[in-house]
Amino acid sequence: MKKKYYVVWFGNPTGIFDSWDKCKKAITGVAGAEYKSFLTLEEAQKAYGREYKDYKGVNTKKKTLSKTEKEKFGEPNLFSIAVDAASSGNPGKMEYRGVDTQTGKQLFHRGPFAQGTNNIGEFLALVHGLAYLKKNNSNRIIYTDSRIAMGWVKAKTCRTKMERNTKNKTLFELVDRAEDWLKSNTYTTKIVKWETKAWGEIPADFGRK
Repeated sequence: MKKKYYVVWFGNPTGIFDSWDKCKKAITGVAGAEYKSFLTLEEAQKAYGREYKDYKGVNTKKKTLSKTEKEKFGEPNLFSIAVDAASSGNPGKMEYRGVDTQTGKQLFHRGPFAQGTNNIGEFLALVHGLAYLKKNNSNRIIYTDSRIAMGWVKAKTCRTKMERNTKNKTLFELVDRAEDWLKSNTYTTKIVKWETKAWGEIPADFGRK
C-alpha cells in the first residue's frame, strides 16, 4: 500500500500525520474536523500552509500530465514576473516575494510576519507585483499560482477569515494598504495563472517542501 500523509487543519491536535491511525486519533470526537489525505509530504506541507476550504471536495490524487497534455499549455511567458508566498502553519509565520520569471532574480520580498496565512501572502504578493510593474512602467505580465488571490484582487478585497489582533497588526496594515491601492489605481497588467502541473513550481516558490 502506498504511503499517504494526512493534514488536519481543525482537530486535536492539528498538523501533518504520516498514518491514518494518527490522523484518526486527532479528529475523533472533534465536531466539524477538517482533514484530507495527500500522496506526498510535499503536497501535505503546502496544503497545511493554506486553508481547508481550498481543498474541500478536491481530488488530491497526483496526476502526471502526458506530453500532449503539457503541449496544450505551451510554455510560460518569460517576459513576466512571478509571485508566491510561504506560510509555516495556518495561521503561522508568513512571507512573500516576487521574482523575474526568466532569471529568478528577486525583485521584492516582505516578511516574515509573525502571524499570517498563505492566502493573505498570495494576495499581498500579487498586489505588490502590480504596484511594482506600474511604478516601473513595465508591460510585463504577472504569474500567480493562486486562483484565490486572483479572485481577491479582482474583488479589490482580502477575504480572509483570520481575525485581527496585536500579533498580526503590521500584516493587516499592509492588507489595508493593498486594498486601498486596488481601489485608487488602475492597471493594464495581465494576471495569469501559473500552470504548475505543466511547468513545475512557480519560480517565486520558496522551496520549503
